[in-house]
Amino acid sequence: MLCVVYKSPKKAETYLFVERRDDFSRVPAPLLATFGTPQLVMLINLATKTQLALADLSKVTTSLRTQGYYLQLPPPPENLLKAHLAAQQPGSAD
Repeated sequence: MLCVVYKSPKKAETYLFVERRDDFSRVPAPLLATFGTPQLVMLINLATKTQLALADLSKVTTSLRTQGYYLQLPPPPENLLKAHLAAQQPGSAD
């Protein structure tokens, strides 16, 4: 299965996977408005992949087949203060 990946000019580390190049017909209009004008990043043959960097391969392929698109959002920011405070607690391994 081939897919095309676009990045958002408005939202950092946000990517949109679609089945065909420049075919956003199955992507909801409000999503496209929030996403901004998609910028082409790459074409991927998912059939030759065993995993993707930041997305679950099976979720991507299932979403592409059922919805016609997959939206990859950035990972949540790491809470360094929370991690630091947890490390300061008595009995923490350090």
